[in-house]
Amino acid sequence: MGVLAAERIKLTSTRSPWWCSVAVVVLGIGFAVLMALVLNADSAGDSGEAPPLTPTMAVSGISGFGVMVLMIMATLSVTSEYRFGVIRSSFLAVPNRSKVILSKTALVGVYSAVLTGVLALIAFVIAKGISGDRAPGLVLDGNWRAIYGLPIYAVLCVVLAVAVGVLVRQSAAAISLLILWPLLIETLLGAFGSFGRTVTPFLPFANANRFLSDQPVMGDWHWGVWGSLIYFTVFVAIVFAGALVLVNRRDA
Repeated sequence: MGVLAAERIKLTSTRSPWWCSVAVVVLGIGFAVLMALVLNADSAGDSGEAPPLTPTMAVSGISGFGVMVLMIMATLSVTSEYRFGVIRSSFLAVPNRSKVILSKTALVGVYSAVLTGVLALIAFVIAKGISGDRAPGLVLDGNWRAIYGLPIYAVLCVVLAVAVGVLVRQSAAAISLLILWPLLIETLLGAFGSFGRTVTPFLPFANANRFLSDQPVMGDWHWGVWGSLIYFTVFVAIVFAGALVLVNRRDA
């Protein structure tokens, strides 16, 4: 409990977590409003055909950008301590280094889960309220995974971000890796025709996106959506376990 209290003080006494939280809220609510307004504008056009607006699209600001901001926040919670030497004091006070990293991960993970879960519900309600009957696909019957899946995805991404921060130690390198990985590397690998369809089911973030999406995802998949969640969870667990082993073996 003492370690958790220390990590809570670190998290709440610095500016970056607050700014990151504000950014997540703005992105999550803003994209929901934008999607609904675009739907209303298109519905008022000459064609009268509204684009499909689903729960996944309504919360895309959170899943696509908000979680990425939370990953940056989680990474900075580790790399900033390495940069300013604070991590050495933490390890001196608590010789069990794994306990320090686990406490930090648990605290940021729970916070991210609560924030994304509440925002997902708010974004859905706002999008539904603005679009009204113009979005017949914006219902939760059979699409609850787009809502409750976000906190699960956020926690796993935060765990991965902390692990990358422990492994890399440098903020710029760790953040660049976490951003380029899902946005560039996996996108490029999946764009090479048959090779892309073959390799996509084995890419971690592609599996995570498949779990969150309520639409079919391209690729020669060998398991269902819950299998994709298990695959991403195992991948995160392996990286985090490697980070714990390495943090206990090298100098702070």
